[in-house]
Amino acid sequence: MLLWVFFLVTLTLSSGSHGSPPSQPLRMPRYADAIFTERYRKVLGQLSARKLLQDIMSRQQGERHQEQGAKVRLGRQVDSVWADQKHMALENILVTLLQEHRNSQG
Repeated sequence: MLLWVFFLVTLTLSSGSHGSPPSQPLRMPRYADAIFTERYRKVLGQLSARKLLQDIMSRQQGERHQEQGAKVRLGRQVDSVWADQKHMALENILVTLLQEHRNSQG
């Protein structure tokens, strides 16, 4: 037992006598932190790119909806004008027929 204590004390003193801290335990956390940071930034970049792409797509869809809405409104206006013209033409025809009917009776 005394031999083991001596061996452990000698081992501890010999590792500390060089004055250099153990490099492996300090490098591993830094290496792991660097890997995490690199991948985290990559994920953030991908999220930013997706958000930008979604914003662009939504703007384009909004513009398409506005264009389609304008076409629909224009189409409705044209239909309205066409309906008004048809209505006026029918009124003119009816007025003319009534006048001809009255003239033929009278």
